[in-house]
Amino acid sequence: MEEAGGDRTGCEKLQTALSDCHRRFGPGATRDVACRHLNRALAECLVSFLCPEESEAVRTLCSSGGTRLKRSQCQQAQLSLSVCIASHQDQD
Repeated sequence: MEEAGGDRTGCEKLQTALSDCHRRFGPGATRDVACRHLNRALAECLVSFLCPEESEAVRTLCSSGGTRLKRSQCQQAQLSLSVCIASHQDQD
């Protein structure tokens, strides 16, 4: 995630905090609970870095209930985000 010139994703502090949390708490339910917010925040940060437009569309269109049209747009935005994420995964 980090390159020679620094953190190009803007997620380095979250990654460090999550690593620290994992060191403080052993594997298991306690770690899961204690580190959950950092894990989620790092995931959201990385997804926003990789797929900024799709991520913003999901945030905007899926933030609350609404009309049938808005729900349909939310589903389409979620699908677009899934496709974007999949395009960045290893295809081995």
